[in-house]
Amino acid sequence: MEHITLYGIPNCDSVKKARVWLSEHGIDYTFHDFKKQGVPETALDHWLSHVGWEVLVNRKGTTWRKLDEATQSSVIDAQSAKQLMLSQASVIKRPIWVQGDHVIVGVNPTAWSHVLS
Repeated sequence: MEHITLYGIPNCDSVKKARVWLSEHGIDYTFHDFKKQGVPETALDHWLSHVGWEVLVNRKGTTWRKLDEATQSSVIDAQSAKQLMLSQASVIKRPIWVQGDHVIVGVNPTAWSHVLS
């Protein structure tokens, strides 16, 4: 089985759910903390190519809602979304589960189980 890396912020409820799920299923993984380690640009490019910027930018979250209208309006494509995500990691929908070519965004135990089988 390919190794799993879970990306996110430790105090995020969605990330906590994913970490509990992984632990309950006895699955070894690496956790990448956006707050301490930042957003790796090469990983972000990988996610963008697999799921698209529309999935990655969390427009329902507090960080997005706190952005001024001009900043929100400037996010119109993958490049502009990438710049925002690199500068403000909290705007990225979490968690991001990466296992080989699989990129799963958000809490999705069905998808997690599928890639593990």
